[in-house]
Amino acid sequence: MTEEWQKLVLGVLRKSGAATEDTTPAQAVELLTTTGYDGVPLKPLYTAADSDTLPRVMGRTANGWDIRQRHADPDPRATAEAARADLENGATSLWLVVGADGVPVDGLAAALDGVHLDLAGVTLDAGADAAAAAEAFLAAGGSSGNLGFDPLAGAGDLQTAAAFARQAADRAALRAMVVDATRYHDAGGSDAEELACSLATGVAYLRALTDAGLSVDEALAQVEFRYAATADQFATIAKLRAARLLWARVARACGADRATQAQHAVTSAAMMAGRDPWVNMLRTTLACFAAGVGGADAVTVLPFDHRLGLPDGFARRIARNTHSLLIDESSVARVADPAGGSWYVERRTADLARAAWAWFTEIEGAGGMAAALSSGLVAERLRATWDARAANLAHRRDPLTGVSEFPFLDEKLPRRRPAPQRDMHYYSEAFERLRDRADALSRRPTVYLATLGPPAAHTARVGFATNLFAAGGVAVTAGPVEGFASSGLSTACLCGSDRSYAEEASGAALTLASGGARQVWLAGKPGEYDGVTGYLYNGCDAVGVLEEVLS
Repeated sequence: MTEEWQKLVLGVLRKSGAATEDTTPAQAVELLTTTGYDGVPLKPLYTAADSDTLPRVMGRTANGWDIRQRHADPDPRATAEAARADLENGATSLWLVVGADGVPVDGLAAALDGVHLDLAGVTLDAGADAAAAAEAFLAAGGSSGNLGFDPLAGAGDLQTAAAFARQAADRAALRAMVVDATRYHDAGGSDAEELACSLATGVAYLRALTDAGLSVDEALAQVEFRYAATADQFATIAKLRAARLLWARVARACGADRATQAQHAVTSAAMMAGRDPWVNMLRTTLACFAAGVGGADAVTVLPFDHRLGLPDGFARRIARNTHSLLIDESSVARVADPAGGSWYVERRTADLARAAWAWFTEIEGAGGMAAALSSGLVAERLRATWDARAANLAHRRDPLTGVSEFPFLDEKLPRRRPAPQRDMHYYSEAFERLRDRADALSRRPTVYLATLGPPAAHTARVGFATNLFAAGGVAVTAGPVEGFASSGLSTACLCGSDRSYAEEASGAALTLASGGARQVWLAGKPGEYDGVTGYLYNGCDAVGVLEEVLS
């Protein structure tokens, strides 16, 4: 059956020109195999031969996940009102940003006014104010959730965190430590890099907690892991499954009686766009689905207007209802491990776990996570991955709907109260800088699309060029070559068919130049055309093109 499929694939590839008569069926499959940022191959077809012997570590039981809503409003009263609304309408726990970027520490009790702390868990995110926030939370009667100590991320120090962990160990529903791996994701890191950094950080915390007198089992129970969930649903599913597998391996090596990993999945902030933000609803729905299928214990859906500032009531409601729709209407949580048994997912989980373990052992060999952070080893690795990702985004190999693809030039963004933004990478950042640059001009920059031949010959490339230019905030107007001189514009782009280019492109480009065009682009593959200064085509450096056009 597999051989028959390979032969059919080979036939299609030969017809398309992607394969030759000498290409074998096995080579045809290799032509369709891609490689992600971790070097893990992604094949077009998986069979029983791809099954792996690594053990499966189950996630939460099939009874739904904790719907954890994030709040960062510095106004304690507004936070209390929003938190109560969330808890009354589907949310089951809170994630509170406290300190300089959120609720003041002395306002924490007021922010929790009306919240039944015996029913709703609260996870604190206080950065350098972690100790003061933990004290305030416990004084307010907090007894479940997480105190939010993450010393290697600047949230408290290890000694103080260990002291609070000893207190929390006496309360069954309270943890003290968070390994926030989203910071590595937000720096541009890959899935395996996020996993490896979380593993190395978790091991560092285990050492600190056991040195402070906690048993291995008590120390394991005090640590929760936070991962980013993206719109790449299978990548997220595999990442969460691999995370449990890896942490179980660490726990067994420590001689622990239990090997579960508490997981908090957050829809990726890096994938959120500031332009056409309503598309973020689709991204977060996919990410929430993947987090649920991947077995996360708690999931946070960031509101669609996250990039614009503090969310309004509508945005928070949509975020809450995303969970409810998936849990109650789509029954995503009725099965404990829906992806289990899929040859593709099992293989991807195993490959990702191996890639992460290799990077983890390199970090440990460098002296552990603290040493790897201070030496720049981690930053250098993440920077290299971001550079590769940024190149794919710029060339639109990693497309962003509403940003690099199908942008809406005339959109009116909703206004939100400002909120502190984390120092991080956003996938849309290069295109959004171009949009901001174009919007700051006194009038909309415009390119003249000089059409060749009848509409049937140029319509497709007119659409392609229009879409690409709009990604940088550049409008277009179309007309015949002869109309450019009276347009008052300085940039033109030829749009036609390959045949019309061969016959007319050079002459048309010279006509445009004589009419005042400082730049003459051509929508199509590069060729030998006199007077053409640049080309637009699938896979071109769109960011580079747009920067040159705007200049």
